[in-house]
Amino acid sequence: MISDPRDPAALQDAVRALQAGELVAFPTETVYGLGADAGNDAAVARVFAAKGRPSDHPLIVHVPDGAAVSRFAADVPAFAQRLIDAFWPGPLTLILPRREGVAPAAAGGHDTIGLRCPSHPVAQALLLACARAEPPVPGLAAPSANRFGRVSPTSAAHVASEFGEGLRVLDGGSCEVGIESAIVDCTRGRPVLLRPGVLTVRQIEAACGEPLARPGEVGREAPRASGTLASHYAPRARVRLMDAAALQAALDVLGEQAEGIATWSRAILQTPSSRVLRRHMPEDAREAARQLFAVLREFDARGVQLIWVEAPPAGADWDGVRDRLQRAAA
Repeated sequence: MISDPRDPAALQDAVRALQAGELVAFPTETVYGLGADAGNDAAVARVFAAKGRPSDHPLIVHVPDGAAVSRFAADVPAFAQRLIDAFWPGPLTLILPRREGVAPAAAGGHDTIGLRCPSHPVAQALLLACARAEPPVPGLAAPSANRFGRVSPTSAAHVASEFGEGLRVLDGGSCEVGIESAIVDCTRGRPVLLRPGVLTVRQIEAACGEPLARPGEVGREAPRASGTLASHYAPRARVRLMDAAALQAALDVLGEQAEGIATWSRAILQTPSSRVLRRHMPEDAREAARQLFAVLREFDARGVQLIWVEAPPAGADWDGVRDRLQRAAA
């Protein structure tokens, strides 16, 4: 059931559903989330069941502001607070030590918890209404609103196509960012980048005042976090990354016999077969990120078997897009 969050009644219905342990999908600036009361373990279990997600794979908890962090986190290092001040609300998730006894199911049973404050106005309205309700819902455990491992949704229609009309969905239009948040682990004494997003390494380092480490560079094992499996964000069609020359050569080899293939490239490709579905990849990394999941979903909907993608160019701006495409192709 898709509803208009500009209707106050629709928003209040969503809050009541969440208080009752039901699931509500809602937009963020990154992708749509499948939300449940983070403090209600039975509701969180419904998220895992709906997605087909392993119960030890933690969820990100969405909060309305930085002040709500203390409800879930036992400690906030100084560099983590600087990141909150710089980027919240926005597309950055922080992994922090979890307060004992708080949201164990949402954390997948781990002693850390991922927290994010989204900037989308619908997400903000929902989170604030939940926090002010009686009884309050101080945070929403909300992974992407899709089946586990598949392409994330960036519109209400994408969510409905995954879960049908039985799920309550707040329609906030198309997501502005289009790929999930960057994730920084703040539990090991120094900031560690677990997942890139549209925020670049340079931006994050400038804000926190420390260099970012990669997971293998810090002694202790990285905590589990959303979207860090080798294979993720995958459409039904098989994805292959290649440079423009290899992509054109592959099309030339198939010639007029090419079918069941879609391409997403910055280069202008010559396709002898009219049955090849072509889409242009933007030259701007942020615009490419915004379009990425919608393009993959369109290709799936058109029934192609192969998706050939021109590898993104080098450069930190493209790290988030490159990460999602590499996992989709894995």
